Amino acid sequence: MARHGGRGWYGKTVGAALGVTLLATGASVWTAQAGTAGDSSPKAHAPATPGTGVTPVADTIAHASEAGTRGVNITIDDGPDPVWTPQVLDLLREFRATATFCMVGTQAQAHPDLVKKVVAAGHRLCDHSVSHNTSMDKKPQSYQSQQILDAENMITKASGGVRPMYYRAPGGAFTPYSRQLAASRGMRPLGWNVDSKDFDRPGTDVIVATVERELPGGPTLLFHDAGGNRSQTVEALRRLLPRLKEQGYSFGFPVH
Repeated sequence: MARHGGRGWYGKTVGAALGVTLLATGASVWTAQAGTAGDSSPKAHAPATPGTGVTPVADTIAHASEAGTRGVNITIDDGPDPVWTPQVLDLLREFRATATFCMVGTQAQAHPDLVKKVVAAGHRLCDHSVSHNTSMDKKPQSYQSQQILDAENMITKASGGVRPMYYRAPGGAFTPYSRQLAASRGMRPLGWNVDSKDFDRPGTDVIVATVERELPGGPTLLFHDAGGNRSQTVEALRRLLPRLKEQGYSFGFPVH
């Protein structure tokens, strides 16, 4: 999994977060991609926490789609953003597509209205850490815990009480500890199969071609609605969503 941009633009937004302490304390057989190939019934590693209402889930990294072998999982990372997220939501509504929004905690805290709109439109939420540090896998467990759990709280509060169902490590920087922690909180670790490369803004034609070329490798597609100008992403989705439907794909959610 590619790691884009290091800390990138998130270093500028982290300082604005209120109440958050940032101390360091291929194969086209999609149905076999629920974490480890062949692991058709992975088990969660932590018992339910009494009184929390949280049900642990499998800690293997999810790639497959709940919509089946012709399902496509649209995932949108790094927002919400007041300019680009509404445009993405409009396209998803127009083409009757569902998506999973992997939100950065500081962004969710800054734009709770957008988090609520995502939920109201029937999409799912994903914890993408507080500050999008792509070196999280090199950090102490205390730092990983703070990043995951604080973001979970920020997103849940911003949504009005709807908890994220997944955890996607920034840049794919998972560790066994972070996967198990997220899973114990009911958040399935979420990977991707197709990196659209939209983060680098290579041009709409390139983004579309990349997705179409790599789609046989798996159903989970990675796009971004924040971190810079996302006009190319919006235009790429405008082309891809109807094209995928015409080709017989259905839009679903990652396995949970």
